[in-house]
Amino acid sequence: MSSPALTIAERQHIDDGPWFSKLSTALRQDILSRASARRLADGECAATRGSVAQEWCGVASGAVRVSSVSLAGKQVALTYVEPGAWFGDIALFDGLPRTHDAHAHGATTLLTVRKADFKALLAAHVELYDALLRLNCRRLRLMFDALEDLNTRPLGARLARQVLLLARRYGIGEDGGHVRIGLALAQEDLAQLLGASRQRVNQELKALEREGALRIEPSRLIVLSRDKLLALSEPA
Repeated sequence: MSSPALTIAERQHIDDGPWFSKLSTALRQDILSRASARRLADGECAATRGSVAQEWCGVASGAVRVSSVSLAGKQVALTYVEPGAWFGDIALFDGLPRTHDAHAHGATTLLTVRKADFKALLAAHVELYDALLRLNCRRLRLMFDALEDLNTRPLGARLARQVLLLARRYGIGEDGGHVRIGLALAQEDLAQLLGASRQRVNQELKALEREGALRIEPSRLIVLSRDKLLALSEPA
């Protein structure tokens, strides 16, 4: 099969992904040979909860908003999958329906591997089983960390940690050592990630701004001091 039609920057995101980059050359090449590019407009659906999984996806550009539906029928964001990260393998493994909805957040390019090719990769590369096991162990650790934070840390500390995480995943360096978070998030989106109200998150963001840790811009946050955010994320 031909190589996926990715731009140079998109291919670089895939190649530099912290999980993908650690695979053997042979496995990386086999994945790419079986993959194709899929471009989504902002808000376009990548997967729906309850559907049968048909593909495994890597994010080449943009972001994927993973969400669930609240008891009130409202879509609630759980996480955003960044460039270089992969998702969709769990439902391919266990054969059960998709657990969440996934939509493009901004213009997004996915690298997709069909279910049959995913199974063929597993059959041809024992290495892939171990690699996916490590990937899912990391997801579990992050989930446990998030649950612990929710129950043990005040909102201000959780917000500081979330901003640091977003800066690491989507940060764009600027003059003066500042970092602009490239992912456009409304305060309501940020509130959903933290399990808090938009009003409370707004108050805590203003407190971080007063501390000189960040600057608030429309749909964007500018990190002014990672050290201050780190200190504020670890309250005494």
